[in-house]
Amino acid sequence: MTDTHDVQAPGVLGQPRFVLRAIAAIGIALSLFQLYAAGIQPLGLFFQRPIHLGFILILCFLMYPVTGDRARGVIGWAIDGTLIGCGVLVGYWVPANIDAIANAIIPRDIDVTVGIITTLVVLEAARRAIGLGMTIIGAVFILYAFAGNRGELPFLSDFLPGILNHRGYTLERLSSQMTLGAEGLFGLPLGVAATFIFVFVLFGAFLEVTGAGKFFIDLAYAATGRQRGGPAKAAVIASAGMGSISGSAIANVVTTGAFTIPLMKRLGYRPAQAGGIEAAASTGGQIMPPLMGAGAFLMSEFTRVPYIEIVLVSIFPAFLYFGAVYLLVHIAAVKQGMTGIPSDELPKVRDVLAEGWHFLLPLVALVWLLVVGYSPMRVGFYAIVAVIGAAMLRGLMQYVAAGPTIPALIALVKAGVARTLEALELGARNAVAVSMACAVAGIVVGVVGLTGLGLKFSAMMLAFSNGNLLLALLLVVLASLILGMGLPVTAAYIVLIILVGPALTEQFGMPILVAHLVVFWWSQDSNVTPPVALAGFAGAAIANASPMETSVQAWKYAKGLYLIPLFMVFNPSIIEGGPVPLVLWNGVIAILALTAFAGALEGFLFGPMPIWARILVLPGIVAIFWPSLQIEIAGAVLIAALLALNWATAKKHRETMTPA
Repeated sequence: MTDTHDVQAPGVLGQPRFVLRAIAAIGIALSLFQLYAAGIQPLGLFFQRPIHLGFILILCFLMYPVTGDRARGVIGWAIDGTLIGCGVLVGYWVPANIDAIANAIIPRDIDVTVGIITTLVVLEAARRAIGLGMTIIGAVFILYAFAGNRGELPFLSDFLPGILNHRGYTLERLSSQMTLGAEGLFGLPLGVAATFIFVFVLFGAFLEVTGAGKFFIDLAYAATGRQRGGPAKAAVIASAGMGSISGSAIANVVTTGAFTIPLMKRLGYRPAQAGGIEAAASTGGQIMPPLMGAGAFLMSEFTRVPYIEIVLVSIFPAFLYFGAVYLLVHIAAVKQGMTGIPSDELPKVRDVLAEGWHFLLPLVALVWLLVVGYSPMRVGFYAIVAVIGAAMLRGLMQYVAAGPTIPALIALVKAGVARTLEALELGARNAVAVSMACAVAGIVVGVVGLTGLGLKFSAMMLAFSNGNLLLALLLVVLASLILGMGLPVTAAYIVLIILVGPALTEQFGMPILVAHLVVFWWSQDSNVTPPVALAGFAGAAIANASPMETSVQAWKYAKGLYLIPLFMVFNPSIIEGGPVPLVLWNGVIAILALTAFAGALEGFLFGPMPIWARILVLPGIVAIFWPSLQIEIAGAVLIAALLALNWATAKKHRETMTPA
């Protein structure tokens, strides 16, 4: 089994014993609270989210002293003690005063003051837990809210382009937006962190401490160890399968990622890279039929196209997306020198299953509960129960095999309690960074909603296109990203299609189904694009990596999310149908273009790709998207020639390196 010290969250080494005990007690209490809300009594958002944030803030200030690696001392404890008290206040205030807050026509001064304290404390906690970058992002958005004639900092409006100007908001109004509603700190991002991200991080901690992690690592090695980057490729395939059931990128990350991310880390992928691969693969869950989140049903209502037809035309683009992620994973494995493991060094599948078959029970339970329609949070709760049950079964089997005695039974019970408490603490500590990232993302959400920034960007970008389709599409990508900061994926799709759909279909003549698919696909990019990348944050929590670095990796691996919709626009027969030879031709050149793009992006395909070849392949990729058969053929020939040259060069290099 992996030593649990290898997977502990940072911020606990070198701490005094009483601080470690306090961290353990707070962490266990937080995990028990989350399990209660997930599986026993669901709580309203204005109870669960503030209480969750309060616990996380207390843990953060205990784990990350203001003095860094040095002992706190009197001044350090005075600062951190005050901030810990503020964390208690954050968790207590809104739940305890919810009736007074809801019934107040004008926000009370005391509520505004607590809101200011909450926002400042969150920014400081984010600085400690995930670095200065996220704190600066939150501060910039706060300054933007103040920039206006009626705002706290009216002079800042002079530095903003006209369309980005707004009336400006006072400290009282922004404080109310941040903490007295569901569009700020206690909005969607923190809601995601406080519900099924946390419960699945806890699920991963239980897998580690019970030995299930080692079982799944051994099983993956046995099944895929002979391939380069085998577990990462298994993550892509598993995410496609799970995504077709769950239809949620974040739920996909936390379910499959609990198994696949540790496997990738063990194989040699960096933690942020492993989390990013899983987030990119999981984002495909919302574009993978049959569920496609709620998107396919909404699209059917908007376009009056039958649901089954939308599902059918979405299958090939979804496979293209997963194929692109799979190829990028393979290239990363080859570039990093990952090789297949000889068969004689791999465990046998039969032996691994005989030793730990009972650990498959949580996975079976997880998939079955998703299929029958349980919410991800409830699925996570029962998955944890299943892990505990599997561990108890294993312990009882060993107890019976060794000869049952009273002392052995007592020792077994003590070990079980100790492992349970260890998992509860570890899960809470591992959730601190992602919860703080989501809390700051809530500041971004609040400012976007308050100032109307998302709608302004959408209108501005369409106006800037000046009748150019390609420019309009690039601007729609940016608009979808801005909207995705403040809205869930489905809501971003609805708002964006209402704003830009008529322009795309009437001004640019795009088929209505293609326009909707393009906007729906690009509405997914906030899952993997910093600074608000919820799927990336979820992957970071499981990988125990930097949320921002993981999000950048996810953005890199999810590039198919941007290219494939462009192909739909310029080759609409792939969606609308048409002569079979034309559809087949479009399918072939789409695969060719994505392969070339992956090689150019990584500088590697069959072997290293020189800079001149990477530059030369780009016109070929552009030609593939050009609405002219002759230009498409020319681009396909150029790409095929460059890829063939890369293959021949790599083959020759291997032959010269192989001893006679």
